Amino acid sequence: MNDTANVVMNWSSGKDAALAYHLLATQNDFKVTHLLTTLSEEHDRIFMHGVRETLLDTQAVRMGLPLLKVKLPASPADDLYKQAMHNALTNLKAQGVSVAAYGDIFLEDLKIYREQQLTQVGMTGLFPLWKKDTRELVELVEDSGIEAIIVCVNEKYLGKEFLGRKIDRAFLSALPGNVDPCGENGEFHTFVHNAPFFSSPIPITMGEVVHRTYASPQGSAWDTGFYFMDVNLE
Repeated sequence: MNDTANVVMNWSSGKDAALAYHLLATQNDFKVTHLLTTLSEEHDRIFMHGVRETLLDTQAVRMGLPLLKVKLPASPADDLYKQAMHNALTNLKAQGVSVAAYGDIFLEDLKIYREQQLTQVGMTGLFPLWKKDTRELVELVEDSGIEAIIVCVNEKYLGKEFLGRKIDRAFLSALPGNVDPCGENGEFHTFVHNAPFFSSPIPITMGEVVHRTYASPQGSAWDTGFYFMDVNLE
């Protein structure tokens, strides 16, 4: 019998990471032992999701797992990001973690980038959702008992009225045809407040909606605005 590999789950606080974790929990060959998240050091929030660090901490407590946080400045230089992640992964490798899991679905460049990082520290990557149909994944989120709401939308694709929407089949019916059902192209981001692997649901209230604009250093075509909905613990 093969030994069970210790896994760090790259945890965004959203539905894809939650579903990937849920699927891994059913496999005997892997054991998730840590969560890893990158946050903005200025705002103590998860990058792009805008979720407060306190909510992230609450998720980790509900999952009974240690959480490793990598705090970075806004729009960190690639070298800074790479070094910070290298240090975090090296630390995990020294603790016996040999595999890093991700909720990525079909972004090839991102997958290659992650695998290159892992190779440098002698770890391997695991992608439980890779190449799966994204409509079916949304249905699986609902069927698995994972409850997630939208906390961020890219205004090029969705209006702010989608903030707070639950991820389920009804959401699929309301989604414009140019938006990936899982938001894999960055159209929206989510926060999971209940899951079968939480010890109990996280009681939340939906707060202020803010609009922020982000520009790439080169002023490329992805420059756009985002609506964020603040989420608070009750």
